[in-house]
Amino acid sequence: MFKPKLSRVLLTVLLASSVTLAQNPPSAADLERQAAGDQPDDPGPLARNLSTKLKRTAIVKAMKTVADWQLKESELRYNIQWTFAALYDGLVAASRATGDNRYQNRVIEVAKENHWSLGPRFAHADDEAVGLTYLTLYSEQPDSERLTPTRDGMDKLLARSDDPQTNLWWWCDSLYMAPPVLAQLSAATGDPKYLAFMDHEWWLTSAALYDPAEHLFYRDNRFLPMREANGKKVFWSRGNGWVLAGLAMVLERMPSQYPDREKFAAQYREMAERVAGLQQADGLWHASLLDPGAYQTSEISGSAFFTYAMAWGINHGVLDRKKYRPVVTKAWAGILKHIYKDGRLGSIQPIGGEPGKFKPSSSYVYGVGAFLLAGSELTHLSGK
Repeated sequence: MFKPKLSRVLLTVLLASSVTLAQNPPSAADLERQAAGDQPDDPGPLARNLSTKLKRTAIVKAMKTVADWQLKESELRYNIQWTFAALYDGLVAASRATGDNRYQNRVIEVAKENHWSLGPRFAHADDEAVGLTYLTLYSEQPDSERLTPTRDGMDKLLARSDDPQTNLWWWCDSLYMAPPVLAQLSAATGDPKYLAFMDHEWWLTSAALYDPAEHLFYRDNRFLPMREANGKKVFWSRGNGWVLAGLAMVLERMPSQYPDREKFAAQYREMAERVAGLQQADGLWHASLLDPGAYQTSEISGSAFFTYAMAWGINHGVLDRKKYRPVVTKAWAGILKHIYKDGRLGSIQPIGGEPGKFKPSSSYVYGVGAFLLAGSELTHLSGK
């Protein structure tokens, strides 16, 4: 059976610290974390040559600065885990926005190395996320090798025999990982069964994790009774960023006459309005949405996903331009202040499932993917 490639990552780690690893071999989670990013003590100076103006040339310059750094930084680390799946979404979007095919071409190389395969865990949304990249590339060049592994994996998912009321996507991040894949697969094949399955599963997760009063998602059901230090409910910035971005991606791929489209759009608008109201003075959002003071560093991955999702909504007429354009303009300006001279995008919370603290230098691939998605939408917005 084919196994996704992690061998180069493991080899690099082994060569770097063979004695230590012999005594304490790394877990899969350790390897995932090491591949996805780091937070050095001295990342160097911040960039001073990036304009915050919402003009195409300025946006493209910022995108290429970060994408070029990430392209080099990720060598020997590329894989098909969820962390990199989000990066690939951004890199493909970056090629389209900038006209530079290097980003998409590198993604295609990774896909070929892994035989266009999904991850090994059946019915786990994280291991399905890379399917969106494959299907996006399939839409440009409809070769069966780009479609078949994802379609086969989703067919197996749809045919599973457990209780259909089981909450398959029990953590809110999963609403970015799997639903856009199913929506894109429905568009690619013309088969509505994938969209219908996604619809059913989405609202199971929403019923379990969406707070109808706060218009935000809990990360998972552990957090329902929890409270922050200020007594507020615990709503994780990146978790809600995953959801809002996932909603935008699903809506983009959903037929205009789909019966439940307005239900998805209503949740999207509710969340966007709530998120916009929680924007901080620097234009960004902190790791905890309702207790930003407890996590004083602005958090880029959640902020970038919010920026992408709201810019998408403006571009597609789902959100009011006059109300939301100032929000995304301010957010983009805030994000650019966390780019280093060499192109590192900092202030990205490491892998986790709740609000947390991190160094200003902290950079992880999913946050870069979110940034590139945001920049791509803003290049469209800048011309309108």
